Amino acid sequence: MSLDLAAETPPHAPDTPPADESPRAPLTPSTLRTVVRELAEQPEQWIHLVRLSTEERWYRRLVADDDHEVWLISWLPGQSTGFHDHGGSRGAFAVALGELEELSLGGPEQGLLIRRVPAGTARAFGPEYVHDVRNTASGPAVTLHAYSPPLGSMAHYDLRAGGLVRTSEEGPEQW
Repeated sequence: MSLDLAAETPPHAPDTPPADESPRAPLTPSTLRTVVRELAEQPEQWIHLVRLSTEERWYRRLVADDDHEVWLISWLPGQSTGFHDHGGSRGAFAVALGELEELSLGGPEQGLLIRRVPAGTARAFGPEYVHDVRNTASGPAVTLHAYSPPLGSMAHYDLRAGGLVRTSEEGPEQW
C-alpha cells in the first residue's frame, strides 16, 4: 500500500472499469483491519498530516485505490459521527492515539452496545453495519479508517425508541 499524500482529495475512480479490466472484489473486513492496524503502527507515515479542528472532526483521504480507500481522522472531545452506515462498503478502523467509544445496536436481545476503543485497537465490520463513533475522553484521538469498495455514500440515522430511523444521505461531494 502506498500513501497518496500529494492530493488532498484524489479523483474518484469511474463507476465502470474499462472493457479490458474486470472489477476487483471488495477486500474483506479482516484484510481492512490489517491495513488500518499496520498503518496505525507507522505514525511517521501520517502524523505530520494530522490537524485538530474545534469546528468538526478533521479528515483526509490517504489512499484511493480501485478496491479500497483509507482515511485519517482526528477527534476532539465531544466530537462524534452520529449513527451512520457506509453505503454497502466493508470497513475497519484503528485508534492510533487516544480513545473512542463506539455505539451499535446488538438486536432485540442486546439493545444498545457501547464499546470502549482504546489506542492500539482495531474494529472491522461488514457492509450492513451501522454505528456511532465518538470521543468521550478528555483528550484528542486519531484514527485510521479503510473501506472497500471505496465509499460511494453514507446514510445517517437517529436512534429512537423503535430503533434507527434514516434521516439523510450524503455522497463524496460532501466529503
